Amino acid sequence: MRGQRGSGAGRVPGGGRSAGGGRGLGGVRGTGAGRGSGGSRDLPRERALVRGLPPLLLVVGICFDALTPPEFTASPLFAAAPLITAPFFRLRTTVAVAAVSCAAVLGLRLRGGSAGAAVEVVTEFLTMLTVGILAVVINRVVRRGDARLASARSIAETAQRAVLPQPDPRIGGLDIAARYEAAQADAFIGGDLYAVQDTPHGVRVIVGDVRGKGMGAVAAVAVVIGAFREAAEQESTLEAVAQRLERALAREGMRRDGLDAFEGFTTAVLAEIPRGGEGIVRIINRGHPEPLVLRGDGRLCVLTPAEPALPLGMGDLGTWPDRADYVDFPPGATLLLYTDGLSEARNADGEFFDPAVRLGGRVFPGPGGPDALLAALVDDVREHTVDGATDDMALLAVRRPVTTGD
Repeated sequence: MRGQRGSGAGRVPGGGRSAGGGRGLGGVRGTGAGRGSGGSRDLPRERALVRGLPPLLLVVGICFDALTPPEFTASPLFAAAPLITAPFFRLRTTVAVAAVSCAAVLGLRLRGGSAGAAVEVVTEFLTMLTVGILAVVINRVVRRGDARLASARSIAETAQRAVLPQPDPRIGGLDIAARYEAAQADAFIGGDLYAVQDTPHGVRVIVGDVRGKGMGAVAAVAVVIGAFREAAEQESTLEAVAQRLERALAREGMRRDGLDAFEGFTTAVLAEIPRGGEGIVRIINRGHPEPLVLRGDGRLCVLTPAEPALPLGMGDLGTWPDRADYVDFPPGATLLLYTDGLSEARNADGEFFDPAVRLGGRVFPGPGGPDALLAALVDDVREHTVDGATDDMALLAVRRPVTTGD
């Protein structure tokens, strides 16, 4: 068996065939020291500023009217206060601010005005009253919109749990963590997918990215995950699982009309962690970003496939046998699989986010290590992109725990 060096000391198996007929990874490369955890993005302060504007406008308006000649008026400030309050506060707060604005205008005008200015006082008061009523109407419209949005979010969350259920933190003796980060606000699911299945052949996982967006992509995600769960239980080899997925996507493509019938495909990585003390992980990569293995001592290996392969669903362009690559997966190591929303996140200068550079040399020990790893990645991406990623991210981390025997 040939050896490829990972980062730091030690060797990672690189060639030869495994007992299951797979091959060693053809391009396992390592990285050395990495960066510390990226700081989380600062919470936006614009909303807090807007919330403080209504009382500030009222105070400034009262002071302005009290300290300036009658010819000058702060009516625009009094009118702005309830209008700013309406979208951000409850109904009673909006009514209170509108009432204070009307009372302030009326009190200040009666205090400093003359009898001949009664018409102006009444006109200004009615104007403020109209603005207050409009603010109440705006508040009701915004609140109804918020209720509809909350209902839509609840439905989206339910759909996500049905299509992409959160895996248990412990499956087949392995520590598991998964996260789905939607790039678009209030969007919960798209074309990225992950699944973990405990089978008689070991723990099998998949992370993939369906071409396209919207409900069509969600339907394809359901097809891939359904086919994976069935095949993972029934097929004796990881290669056979990949072929089952290929056939499932081919059948789905025949039922679609238009462009998707010819160009629908899914990039995916399938992994199998055998039971017992083999200490390896088998990998099949179908056109997907390369997974990483983080050793317990901070060394990191990028799992480059021995031979590049086309994504699932593109079997009509050529046929070839799937063969699983494999790599050492010792106790304390963590396997990280992700979609291109992570690796293609760009900063202001157009530079891509490199998870290998960010994670090299870092350690995430213990049963909570996978969760800590994914949280650190999400924070690093936010720091890298400033405004957030432009594509969805599916992240899955699998850790082989250290036992007493180890």
